[in-house]
Amino acid sequence: MRPQALEKQSTAALFDLPCACQNLRRVTRVVTRIYDQELRKAGLEITQFGLLTALAATGEANQKRLSAGFSMDSTTLTRTLGLLLKQGWVRVRRGNDRRERLFRLTQAGKRKMAEAQGYWEQAEQRLGRALGDAGWKSMRQTVSRITEAAMEA
Repeated sequence: MRPQALEKQSTAALFDLPCACQNLRRVTRVVTRIYDQELRKAGLEITQFGLLTALAATGEANQKRLSAGFSMDSTTLTRTLGLLLKQGWVRVRRGNDRRERLFRLTQAGKRKMAEAQGYWEQAEQRLGRALGDAGWKSMRQTVSRITEAAMEA
């Protein structure tokens, strides 16, 4: 089957979901697939790339800060950070409080992030082309508003 025909078939198979949560979960699964397909070429997934990017931007962050910044549950964050540590892309040190652990990118992590950057850009472009400029801008604004509203709810 041609990719275009498969694409049409898969969108036609979507259920009409009256639930905001199920619609949002579905869209995040589909969008995650796009990014993971591209980032897999660099040996990463979007969650890993996001954490590398956050650490590059913050310089150093504790688990609480990373969890809050991504609205990510601590189990998923711990598992992902464990993978990044195992690969040598992140290092950890104790904070002022013995329980606090501070994470930072290693040189290998910076290289991995740079290697993956082009693949991430390809994923952005794939989604951007499908949405068009106005759709891309609208999506970003809407997602921000939904995130803020959900955090207040």
